[in-house]
Amino acid sequence: MAFLPVTREDMKERGWNQPDFVLVTGDAYVDHPSFGHAIISRVLESRGYKVAILPQPDWRSAEDFRRFGEPRLGFLINSGNVDSMVNHFSVFKHRRRTDIYSPGGEAGHRPDRAVIVYSNRAREAYKDVPVIIGGLEASLRRLAHYDYWEDKLRRSILLDAKADLLIYGMGEKAVVEIADALDSGIEIKDITWIPGTAYKTTSSLEDLSSSFPGQDTILLPSWEAVNHSKKTYAESFRLQYLNSDSHNGKTLIEPYDNNIAVVVNPPMPPLETLDLDDIYQLPYEGNWHPMYEDAGGVPAINEVKFSIVANRGCFGGCAFCALTYHQGREVRGRSKDSILREAVALTKKPDFKGYIHDIGGPTANFRSAACEKQLRLGVCKNKECLYPNPCKQLIVDHKDYLDVLRSVRKLPGVKKVFIRSGIRYDYVMADPSGEFMEEICRHHVSGTLKVAPEHISPRVLARMRKPGKEVFEAFCKKYKETNERIGKKQYLIPYLISSHPGSTLEDAVELALYLKKSGFVPDQVQDFYPTPGTLATAMYYTEMDPLTGEKIYVAKDMREKKLQRALLHFHKKENRPLVREALEKAGRQDLFDVLR
Repeated sequence: MAFLPVTREDMKERGWNQPDFVLVTGDAYVDHPSFGHAIISRVLESRGYKVAILPQPDWRSAEDFRRFGEPRLGFLINSGNVDSMVNHFSVFKHRRRTDIYSPGGEAGHRPDRAVIVYSNRAREAYKDVPVIIGGLEASLRRLAHYDYWEDKLRRSILLDAKADLLIYGMGEKAVVEIADALDSGIEIKDITWIPGTAYKTTSSLEDLSSSFPGQDTILLPSWEAVNHSKKTYAESFRLQYLNSDSHNGKTLIEPYDNNIAVVVNPPMPPLETLDLDDIYQLPYEGNWHPMYEDAGGVPAINEVKFSIVANRGCFGGCAFCALTYHQGREVRGRSKDSILREAVALTKKPDFKGYIHDIGGPTANFRSAACEKQLRLGVCKNKECLYPNPCKQLIVDHKDYLDVLRSVRKLPGVKKVFIRSGIRYDYVMADPSGEFMEEICRHHVSGTLKVAPEHISPRVLARMRKPGKEVFEAFCKKYKETNERIGKKQYLIPYLISSHPGSTLEDAVELALYLKKSGFVPDQVQDFYPTPGTLATAMYYTEMDPLTGEKIYVAKDMREKKLQRALLHFHKKENRPLVREALEKAGRQDLFDVLR
């Protein structure tokens, strides 16, 4: 095994005169499958392509983008594992001081709106070389979207980046198909058929319609229309949301001025178990590149170095989560044998201490498609799997996941296997066997289990697409009873979101009182962060539910957002003035001595 070239000298040592692709990323180079650039580069390498890595280039000129010479097939560009704007700014739009995806955790190694900046620099370096953008930042901006940092709509990132092609979702299949097409001599402008991609065109709408014979297409409202009307934008988002599944999603066309349109092909089908196994068994180094040693390495590896990705996708459908729009709602899991092979490899690392930090994914206890119908027909367009109650067709079964956990913890050298990915507690409560609860309490909790009720107000939970508080309370009761029965003192820490669309100060007060009564001290409170691609962000911008058209209260004033957040940490002395102000505004001064 060896790291891929990061300099022209590295490239020459491999005997390359020219790379096929230069992969530009906003993260430091970490060759671990938790990093998108590592997966994409290793997948292409396994297909015989020569990939050079350009991590965190100097974007102030095009010079660094010429480091390897002109790539034979193209530039592949992403901003890193995290959206560059989220990476740089807090929800209160304060500049962050650290960046765990950079050497030594130091901020300032990537630009704002990294995909746009990198793409334009790549185009400047070699104007005729194909530029293909992907990753989370590009994926969630593939069509017109609300930008929280400028508080306005922005066009498809394809247009601002001046890129040729956009890969959205998990891009392994799409990038290989693009590479093969380019390698065969097809021009980038003619690569328009690949699922999971978007491209721009100057064809007339009439010509576009005739370009899809026998295919369903949806003409979205134009850029001018959505920019003029929030109601129209909500309708456009609804159409996008309902067509985000590979089985039943349609081609989407978004018109712009000057006869330009952005065409989004239907999603790429999810990778199946064998595909996932192959990808996670590629020859990753499993660590940061040695060039970062003097800086102390790359902090982001610490949480995932001894963790194992077991699945992809999530049928939870939370409104504030981008997974529906990015990974999709169809869950697929790796095989037990593949997970065991990776676990064995972890035990042989010199710095392994016996603890596997996680075996999970977006939701740890989802391992396969939600139901048999989903495998044949895709996800239901107008029905959720778990909200407001678990669907009758839902397959609730933890046996496969438990088998994986039991097998890994029996391996020589493994002392403990933790679960740090989110656990969907309503799915646990829907399992009549109760076996999973006892198993995690006995073997997979380290003193505290983190769960995400997010809120307890019925109207806020409805906007979040989360179950009612009675389900959370039933889970808490069962968790407590299970630990008492097995003789363990273990606790729950709830994750909560303040000022989510639909949440008023009164709702925040209700949640604070609930925390006071229950004795919960929340470890993490995230003020709702409107990021592109989520249903909740569309609610935030339009102040309506795009799926129902209902009007919604939205806390947009920064002061109110701070007040709602302070209420959830009412026990902190520094929050007392904010708590008093919040209670006064809510007309509940009587609670000031209660919330102490």
